[in-house]
Amino acid sequence: MSKMNRREFLENSMFATAAAIAASAALQSEPILAQEKTEANDKLSMAVIGVRGRGGDHINGYIGRSNVQISYICDCDEKAGNDRCDQIEKRTGKRPVFVRDLREIMDRKDVDCVSIATPNHWHCLAAIWAMQSGKDVYVEKPVSYNVGEGAAITAAMLKYKKICQVGTQCRSSQGLIDMVKFIEEGGIGEVNFARGFCYKRRKSIGALGDYAIPDTVDFNLWSGPAPYTTPKVTRPQFHYDWHWQRLYGNGDSGNQGPHQTDIARWGLGLDCHPNTVIAYGGRLGYQAERKDPNYVDAGDTPNTEVAIYDYGKKCIVFETRGLDVNNSDDDEANTLFRNKGGKIGVIFYGTEGVICNPSYTSATVFDKDFNPVKTFNGGGDHFGNFLKAVVTRDASSLHAPARCGHLSAAMAHLANTSYYLGENNKVSIAEAQEILRNVRSLDDNLATLDRTVKHLVKNGVDLEKYPISMGPMLTFDPEKEVFTGDRADEANQWITRQYRDGFVCPSADNV
Repeated sequence: MSKMNRREFLENSMFATAAAIAASAALQSEPILAQEKTEANDKLSMAVIGVRGRGGDHINGYIGRSNVQISYICDCDEKAGNDRCDQIEKRTGKRPVFVRDLREIMDRKDVDCVSIATPNHWHCLAAIWAMQSGKDVYVEKPVSYNVGEGAAITAAMLKYKKICQVGTQCRSSQGLIDMVKFIEEGGIGEVNFARGFCYKRRKSIGALGDYAIPDTVDFNLWSGPAPYTTPKVTRPQFHYDWHWQRLYGNGDSGNQGPHQTDIARWGLGLDCHPNTVIAYGGRLGYQAERKDPNYVDAGDTPNTEVAIYDYGKKCIVFETRGLDVNNSDDDEANTLFRNKGGKIGVIFYGTEGVICNPSYTSATVFDKDFNPVKTFNGGGDHFGNFLKAVVTRDASSLHAPARCGHLSAAMAHLANTSYYLGENNKVSIAEAQEILRNVRSLDDNLATLDRTVKHLVKNGVDLEKYPISMGPMLTFDPEKEVFTGDRADEANQWITRQYRDGFVCPSADNV
């Protein structure tokens, strides 16, 4: 399919059509609840670790099942933990035990499984500790804070022969399972290119400063593997906004991104790392948003980022936009939101058509003339898939085992490494064009840059005063999982991090 056809496709509102179909299907779709019991006809004892936000979804995912009981709630925020215990007791009549330090959970012999929804920087170490202590693990995406951690959790799953499911729940959605089968069977011809989107509005998290930590939080435990900064933090809102600070989070490329990049890899049949990556963007627009040219946002992850991944014959591009897109002049964002049906998605470009995946559970097929011809719908039960594997001891039945999560999370880490190495390399649009002309890609790199620039300008970004940052092209060895070639020494420093005593995440060689 030609590059002009890709743009025509977007201008013909296909993503909006797919989003409308997805919204309609969502009203008819009910989650599937697995009710398998253990062979001994008793219940698995579950500890949920990290219970704010997504942790609440974990709790809801287990309550009401016949084969599992939430026996422990663990959170370094005492109030959040006890509030969840209250909620569970009210719903089930049984109150779980509250534990503040997750290391105590690892020592408990009456815990069969742990379900981890902590901040990103804790995901891998908590999962490895659990497997080392004989427990099976469900761990949220991204499975790792960096590439080295992803390799380590993959090695731990194999060494300890434990069940380890990653929270990329789209892998259990029947609509997407059917979509991928359709692609594999040649439904839209040869497919070598996919584009993922995260167009989620992310407002400023507040001015950079010194802010008190909530009295109910044990900051030493919360920090864990990350540096212990001071008894204060630099963001106004303690919870959730850690996503946008690189000591703890990975920006939206590592927050939302692992869902869409995972789908893109899945549909393209890529069970490997890319050969090269380059990323550009910035944390832009908040000065215009606050009408203060000197405003400094507390976040330091990019809110605008385009990453290009080369896999040889195949290619993935992932776009992150944190500024307003609802009234954007550029065709891709305008098409995506014309229906207001969603802010995330994946497009697969085939020689005989296109597939738009605008949700976690659906996708629509369009022919070469951009007429909708087929739709896939259906959710799934990712928690149930995990529990069934725990009971049967069949790790091969997992929809998203550790390695699967590692490969998708690593895409964010690789792109962010390029971005961080080029953060101070501020370039003009003409300079960016010249660089991207020479980047191997199945995308129209200049058209994507042009749309990104229009989006920023529409949001009031003065690109002469606040230019984009251009990361270097980095070469990666998919087997050894290290950077090679130019700037490899600098890039490989991002493969792991300096861990605190008592919270050292092991490498893949010494799990």
